[in-house]
Formats: sequence, C-alpha cells, structure tokens
Amino acid sequence: MTVQDPTPTAGLQHVATFCGQCSCGCPELYVDPAADDDRRVVITDDFGQAIRMSLAQLAVIVDDARDGVLDGLLADAR
Repeated sequence: MTVQDPTPTAGLQHVATFCGQCSCGCPELYVDPAADDDRRVVITDDFGQAIRMSLAQLAVIVDDARDGVLDGLLADAR
C-alpha cells in the first residue's frame, strides 16, 4: 500500500503568502516546475483547495490588477 503525501504543495516552489498575519492557512502562490506550462502556477486557499493556471494567465491577472481593474471590487474591503 502506498501512502500519499497529504500536503498538496509538496514539490512546489513557494512564491508568496497572501495575508500571512494569522495562522488560519492563508492563500498562497506556488510554481510547480514539474507541471505542464498551462498548469504551472498554483494558488491555494485557506479551505484546502487549489487552482492551476499558466504563467501567461497569471500575467493577465497581474496586469489587470496594476491597471486598476480590481480597485472597485476591493474599495469596500479596505
């Protein structure tokens, strides 16, 4: 019988933790060097779920954030 590592981030390269001011399992950004290009970026949430995307898709999100696309959404959160 093979026991799998329950940690979904095993083998991933940690890039950033979003929040990091608590111990509740904040969302984190990783790169999976072994994944295909279209699944290389991994974002985990504090519920144990993960999404995967390409670096190109992440670049679009970052560019949109820099251009203020998310500002209206986040105005009430601050």
